[in-house]
Amino acid sequence: MMAPVIVIGAGLAGWTTVREFRKLDTTTPVLLITADSGDFYAKPSLSNALAQGKLPAQLVSTPADKMAAAQNVTLLPHTRVSAIDTAAKTITTPAGTQAYRQLVLATGAQPIRVAVEGDAADQVLSVNSLQDFAAFHAHLQTATGQPDRHVLIMGAGLIGCEFANDLAQAGYRVSVVDPGARALAALLPEAASGALQQALEALGVRFYWGTTVRTVHAASGANGLAVTLASGEELAAHGVLSAIGLRADTALAQAAGLQVDRAIVVNTQLQTSAAGVYALGDNAQYASAASALSAHGSALPYVMPIMAAARALAANLAGTPTALAFALMPVSVKTPALPLVVAPPQPGTPGQWDAPAPGIWQWIDDAGLQRGFVLAGAQTAQRMAQSKLVTL
Repeated sequence: MMAPVIVIGAGLAGWTTVREFRKLDTTTPVLLITADSGDFYAKPSLSNALAQGKLPAQLVSTPADKMAAAQNVTLLPHTRVSAIDTAAKTITTPAGTQAYRQLVLATGAQPIRVAVEGDAADQVLSVNSLQDFAAFHAHLQTATGQPDRHVLIMGAGLIGCEFANDLAQAGYRVSVVDPGARALAALLPEAASGALQQALEALGVRFYWGTTVRTVHAASGANGLAVTLASGEELAAHGVLSAIGLRADTALAQAAGLQVDRAIVVNTQLQTSAAGVYALGDNAQYASAASALSAHGSALPYVMPIMAAARALAANLAGTPTALAFALMPVSVKTPALPLVVAPPQPGTPGQWDAPAPGIWQWIDDAGLQRGFVLAGAQTAQRMAQSKLVTL
């Protein structure tokens, strides 16, 4: 019997690779192994579902069994791969050892968690999957009907700001705590950060800069958590959401001896340091995404890069050598209070932000070339026009 192509992970990267592969090869057996249910959903929808009143189950676009049937895939849900033997070309699960023809690692990323003290520290939640969102949603429902429903968010990055907007629109009082000094500091120029903060503050969001959450204790009342900040301030909250970033899930790859930097290192054909083993998605560091900070390229944790990578990977799996080339892929930030489109420059690119018009910022490098942009509010309509000005 022919050894299958095995895909580990049923997120956007895993399922999209399968779908693209099936367009090119309808007969090679494919085995998809995932630690969750395998249901297909759009992960970005997790941070804007509350204001829309959507239940977790409503975010599933295609149930796992229908996805598996449509793509002629054998699905092993709720199953963890414990080891990879790249020499023998096998993987190990609780069901035993399985040989592979080619192996795809689409294991994603895990939330970064910082140490928080207190008897309710285990009640600090993160949302990085549908299962996480279901737990967060269920917790929020215990405050339904309370006059003051307060959620504290740790982190003012992309996910933190998106959830702050969503929760505020859904009727919650929201506080954001961050050790930095401004919103979305890693992606936005200072003026754009200020505009975003003002827009969120207009919804009632309060920011606490230059501090962190030190302790979380159980307390009485509707807001059943007593939160103490490093600054000494004390806040009562119904829930605490940690949104301080993600770290590539590389444990399985590292244990198998694959090359890992900030994520699993892959070449322009998505191959890892082991023959026949590939990676894409939040757990991959692409040679195709140049970076001044690493010779191994960059991680690109967004939807459009995953789609491009999956198409190239499918071709390689099907026997057509294909180099991945990324086009400019602007990111839409889901903050309706101030819509944003961000096309950041390559990491480490020297230069500075220029503001040729209100709501438009351009990253100009030392040679005078535009390498990225940020658009805010009505200027997001300039997405295509600005994209044409960027030199990759």
